[in-house]
Amino acid sequence: MMTAGSRGDVAPYTGLGAGLVRAGHEVTLAAHGVFEPLVAGSGVRFRPLPVDPRAELHSARGRRLHDARTGAGKLVRLASMARGAVDEMTAALVETAREGEVLLVGGALGPLGYAIADSLSVPALGLHLQPLHPTGEFPAPVLGARPLGTVGNRLSGRAVMTMVELLFSDAVRSLRRHGLVTTGRSRRRPRPVLHGYSELVVPRPRDWPAELEVAGYWWPHETGRLSQEVEDFLAAGPRPVFVGLGSATVPDPERVSREIVTALRAAGVRGIVQRGWAGLDAGGDDILTVDEVPHALLFPRTAAVVHHAGAGTTGAVLRAGVPTVPVPVQFDAAFWASRLTALGTAPGVLPLRRLTSDALGEALRRATEDGLHRARARAMADRLAVEDGVAPVLAALTRLAP
Repeated sequence: MMTAGSRGDVAPYTGLGAGLVRAGHEVTLAAHGVFEPLVAGSGVRFRPLPVDPRAELHSARGRRLHDARTGAGKLVRLASMARGAVDEMTAALVETAREGEVLLVGGALGPLGYAIADSLSVPALGLHLQPLHPTGEFPAPVLGARPLGTVGNRLSGRAVMTMVELLFSDAVRSLRRHGLVTTGRSRRRPRPVLHGYSELVVPRPRDWPAELEVAGYWWPHETGRLSQEVEDFLAAGPRPVFVGLGSATVPDPERVSREIVTALRAAGVRGIVQRGWAGLDAGGDDILTVDEVPHALLFPRTAAVVHHAGAGTTGAVLRAGVPTVPVPVQFDAAFWASRLTALGTAPGVLPLRRLTSDALGEALRRATEDGLHRARARAMADRLAVEDGVAPVLAALTRLAP
């Protein structure tokens, strides 16, 4: 397996890899070296890739992402920033791929991973965490959630796919120019892709070709337990609200932290605030600031979760069966936030640019005091609990390499 990006772009593959190991496969995950601890105890081997994505986002280039006002603008700037990282990772990806009989390619590396697979003449299976392929039913998720009409939706998806291919075009040409891989047979049939989320959350588009399937969630491999500090805080009072922006960065973390603290207290709830890549910080007897915590262990014990609406955290909140307040920051977050609202597990969407203590406080009151949101969240969690996202991947592997 190979992937790149933030923690949310890596963690689901650790759970999928652990499931494949239990089924008797030998699995290696290639991802940024900073994420190696995520596979501990899973049975999955790890191959580190260069580039620290957190450092990149906090660099001068990364901070310029906040200057873009639209989803398309952010995507263009991210592509420019990522081009150099792709060059650094390519050789390591090739060396890892030589060890495998099948390549499982994360959506973030699609064109490059497929080029490596074709050149080495090994089968490849796409593993996407978002619905990246064009459809007339909704716009490209990385461009937001506003409908563009059937034709506009499909064109937006094609535009994004073209931009992604251009991002990797230099790396693919470099592979062949430097002889890192040999030229394989040209591909004529569509590439099989499985998607790591539930059809209960995003129904499979009716205009997708048969090769594109929705497998179900690949829950991250998480071990250990909550720290004693967190356990003591949970035991000291009513269920708290969790607030975290995951791998999203913000231009003014001090202001955002102040707004969060004021909102929690205005809503009359305790809080657990995760520093995350944004560098949030809060304190007091009623608020605990933490670093990384296992979502699967903490979220079910909260009154609600405020989060950046990344694909992975969205799945974790739905799995926990608790109400949520999505605060989308960039890229596909607005898409997932809109799905949470449509499912009735969130009272509404509160984009980061509109986050104030008054707005967040009101959203928290609606999320925690309206029992309907909790009931819908609980019902969704019960339905997700019976799904098995690993089984379709095992079946696909059997078809690819019987």
